[in-house]
Amino acid sequence: MHMNRRHILAIAVAAALLVPGCTGTGGTSKGADAKAPDDPSKVSGTIKVLTQRTDLVTDGTMKKYAAEFNKTYPKVKVEFEALTNYETEVKIRMNTENYGDVLMIPAVVKKDDYPRFFASLGTEAERSKKYLFTDYTTVDGKVYGQSPIGVIPGFLYNKRVWREAGVTDWPATPAEFLTDLKAIKSRTDAVPYYTNFAAQWPLSQWTQVNGSVSCDPQASTKLAEGDPWAEGADLRVGDRLLYDTVHEGLIEKDPTTTNWEESKPRLAKGELATQWLGTWAIVQFQDAARQAGASPDGIGFMPFPSKVDGKFCAVMAPDYNQAVNVHSKNKPAARAWIDWFTDKSGYDKDNLAISPLKDAPLPEVLKPYEDEGVKLIELDDSAGAEVKQIDNRSEVGIYAPEYRQNLVDLARGAKKGSLDDFFDDLSKRWTQTQQTLGS
Repeated sequence: MHMNRRHILAIAVAAALLVPGCTGTGGTSKGADAKAPDDPSKVSGTIKVLTQRTDLVTDGTMKKYAAEFNKTYPKVKVEFEALTNYETEVKIRMNTENYGDVLMIPAVVKKDDYPRFFASLGTEAERSKKYLFTDYTTVDGKVYGQSPIGVIPGFLYNKRVWREAGVTDWPATPAEFLTDLKAIKSRTDAVPYYTNFAAQWPLSQWTQVNGSVSCDPQASTKLAEGDPWAEGADLRVGDRLLYDTVHEGLIEKDPTTTNWEESKPRLAKGELATQWLGTWAIVQFQDAARQAGASPDGIGFMPFPSKVDGKFCAVMAPDYNQAVNVHSKNKPAARAWIDWFTDKSGYDKDNLAISPLKDAPLPEVLKPYEDEGVKLIELDDSAGAEVKQIDNRSEVGIYAPEYRQNLVDLARGAKKGSLDDFFDDLSKRWTQTQQTLGS
């Protein structure tokens, strides 16, 4: 499983489908803690770490991390098991007690069930002093997982192409963004925007505009309590921009023939100009640039075209959260791995990602964000479980690709109907579900 698949699931950390698929036997150990060890020399045992990063296990990178870990914890043996279809395979395993010692929390597990399956890492009051994203895995004041990296959504773009089109400043409104794409179409040979429609999952990335448009840390709460497709709401603004981009003919000729892997070197070489993805993709596109004989420095990253009080805004969110199996026989060793991997491994730097440590500097690749004064916010996820429940019951699927595939088809004339009717249908299903759940 490469990082492209990883990040549709990362977005879905988010999605947590709230389907009862994990019955498990975790209830017998509910409330167990995985306390941080005081003396590394006394921590021993073999731990199995389940991971979705098949690429890093295959190329030996994870083994190198383990070797570094062993310099601090010499008596712990770390074994990795990489799963290609991570979510499905781990969900099945969680019907037993055998789902590794350390694992990424699958999206399918309901947040309220975390204590049944995972050992507590401590209280949110304590951990939130040091780490970002703690509320994403907090249940009744205790934290059950920690992401080793944070990600920011945004547009990856080819700097040379945008410059050749005469664009020197980031667009600050959706209208300016469309004008710039039109300039790329008329002045260069590049495809202005690439949908990656055929891969499906990249379209779900558009949900991550939520919070960045309005620069509102309570954007998730507004999804739970309001209408995401009301005039001016973040998702409507993002969906409208995607619709207009497609409708104006600023994308590839046939979205059904797009290719995710090929899009990386094509953007690096300037055949494609822009894609909405996230910071997690930068390292992949830079690698593709090197392999294609292009400069990795030619890959740019820009925020959603919206300013609040004169500033761009970007939402920081966690990737997969690592957790300790509540049934692990080696909890101290498992906890030691999570702490070391989060604090000391350099995994964040290797992926040009945001460190979850609150006092860490931004990665160098985001220096343009610092220079532009982009405001970074972390969403309050206290209503996250409610949002996921509404999304699941309404069958809208804001974390799934289908509704935006329908939006793209509508925009390119492959599907009949009006945009207003499309939004009205989404609004109706969402708000009626809110009322049903609230009654």
